[in-house]
Amino acid sequence: MTSADAVTTEHDNPLAEAWQALTNTREPPPALMLDAPARYLSSPFALDEIAVAAIGCALLAAAELAQARGGRRPEVALERAHAALAFASERHLRVDGALEPGFGPLSRFARTADGHIRLHANYPHHRAALLRALGDLPQEEALEAIATRRAEELEGAIIAQGGAAAAVRDAEQWLAHPQGKAAGKLPLIDVEPGDADVRGLPSNGSLPCSGVRVLDFTRVIAGPVGTRMLAALGAEVLRVDPPAMPELELQVLDGMVGKRSAFVDARSANGREGIERLLAGADVVVQGYRPGALAALGLDAGALRERHPHLVTVTLSAWGKSGPWAGRRGFDSLVQAACGIALACGRDGLPGALPVQALDHATGYLIAASALHGLSERARSGRPAHARLALARTAAWAMSHRAPVAPTVEADAERYLAEVSSPRGPLRCISPPGALDGRALAWPRGVPAPGSDAPAWFSV
Repeated sequence: MTSADAVTTEHDNPLAEAWQALTNTREPPPALMLDAPARYLSSPFALDEIAVAAIGCALLAAAELAQARGGRRPEVALERAHAALAFASERHLRVDGALEPGFGPLSRFARTADGHIRLHANYPHHRAALLRALGDLPQEEALEAIATRRAEELEGAIIAQGGAAAAVRDAEQWLAHPQGKAAGKLPLIDVEPGDADVRGLPSNGSLPCSGVRVLDFTRVIAGPVGTRMLAALGAEVLRVDPPAMPELELQVLDGMVGKRSAFVDARSANGREGIERLLAGADVVVQGYRPGALAALGLDAGALRERHPHLVTVTLSAWGKSGPWAGRRGFDSLVQAACGIALACGRDGLPGALPVQALDHATGYLIAASALHGLSERARSGRPAHARLALARTAAWAMSHRAPVAPTVEADAERYLAEVSSPRGPLRCISPPGALDGRALAWPRGVPAPGSDAPAWFSV
């Protein structure tokens, strides 16, 4: 590997941009050991560099935390093939028997009367909302009905029914859209310093996050990617889900590796008491539900900081904290459609998609970096930092880095597969990317059955 000591602050350096956004400085990032450049992800955008930047930022933030807790800053290394494979982790799961596909039959691009729309119907309630917006038509008639509707009109109708969709726009249309304008004003990582003087964070083990407790309120790739990276760095991660909201098998196997899982009904009195006990013992809370969903339960970042000022909070949204879509649910595929990525990846006026769900994965590793940096601030000053991220802002970051047309090489996935336990039996999955002081990261445990753990902290 070669050292990234020569990293600069130039605009065409995604790692420098991510690190400066995280630390709110113009300082170049610390050294990151990398192997020779190679292109694994075919796209109009420099996705390999985005992958290295997002994962590298998390690894450098982990090294920063180790030093902030009184230890030595470890040397950080990353292999580019591993980074590319990590960005497609859900596609490399290996179990005995076939896995259900990640996208349902109605989660697709559909032609409309004036263009195209991207639909999202993986979850039953989103599929039901889509069909309601079409007048409760049978699924087999849905696409025919969509072809008679205008894309933006149908987008609004689906959203009004509680569903998820995005009309396909080009980049100019998005930049002129009120939400595109609002998202464009956001920093890549919106870091807010804490104002409370709370206890520090002494070193407690061999990994940067040893002894750290992370309460995980996330679903669907981006948040789970961030929190599973924290688990690989030594944190105890407890994912909490409502018992009445089952998760898709693919998301369980990919997103829960390395964690514990508990069901808690936060709408009940007992559930609220249990959540408060967990919050009192946590160090980090990561939130990825639709904006407003947790606020209704008093679990939004602002309320948490008032009741539990020791917490580092990281909040994820699809579209950003302001603008007409600030409260709207969204997913990687929908953001790609809305902001111009889909048309940039398509041909002959037809929309396409990135080869991986890069917005989710890049944002996930930036979530991990944000949590780690927030812990470093708490360890150094007693004032935990807080962060907000948005898939739409990550999309703008990715789109600002174009890639020339060039052949790609295939990464050797077998080299990076690890075997862990899971509800489906032995599971082979991509190991966490990166190494500290020459020691490769590893998953601390397998995949739990959803809700199989008590809603309590395991570590003392």
